[in-house]
Amino acid sequence: MEERKRKEIEHYDIQAKGVVNPSPLVLGSWRFLYKLAGLLCEGKKVLDYGCGNGVHSGFLAKHAAEVVGIDLSEASLAIARTRSSAEFLVMDCEAMKFSDNSFDAVFDGGTFSSLDFQKAIAEITRVLKPGGALVGIETFGHNPFANAKRVLNRFTGKRTAWAASHIITQKELAFLKQQFESCEVFYFHLVSLFAFPFIHLPGGRFLLRLAEQIDKAFLRFSFLQTYAFKVVFVCHGKKVG
Repeated sequence: MEERKRKEIEHYDIQAKGVVNPSPLVLGSWRFLYKLAGLLCEGKKVLDYGCGNGVHSGFLAKHAAEVVGIDLSEASLAIARTRSSAEFLVMDCEAMKFSDNSFDAVFDGGTFSSLDFQKAIAEITRVLKPGGALVGIETFGHNPFANAKRVLNRFTGKRTAWAASHIITQKELAFLKQQFESCEVFYFHLVSLFAFPFIHLPGGRFLLRLAEQIDKAFLRFSFLQTYAFKVVFVCHGKKVG
């Protein structure tokens, strides 16, 4: 196994201990993603790709006919198994053991920064059925304030060196669009990024919602979309050959 993967496993095994995930639905980006994913996964066989401690698996299981979650962190998977009835497997996201055309949909809850992006997409398109969908959310790598915070997170141990330097950018989005017949991208958190530190203070969530409304106006402009903090994407119909 590559050294970078060992470091990612070690990091997330440590992170799994005592971690209590806040509800992702605090943020408008996650609410939007869940709405999309609920519709796309209804009655389908779904792969929770890099599922971690299963924070999203329970939601997916409410909609899908079958959910399989994979991750390399066994400590995280141990927690996931207590949270959901989904099937959880120790597996490398860059070298999955599933047969071709195994899943109707793949859900990505922010895993790509821990992976080699092109290898990950190659494996996702391999296991997706023709006409299947990839839906997910990722941190976007062009905002200078977020990038500065990411450097700090690396030095404080909240991020690995690999993950801190492999946040997706316009380059990765362009590659993603090349692999699917259609791929829509939605941009979130420009002004609202600065409301994040106040979320848990009195009035913090009201401030966040207000800032997210301002974002809706600003992020209509393509030159500002580059500086969004999060992107949500939904891609349909993998290209063959």
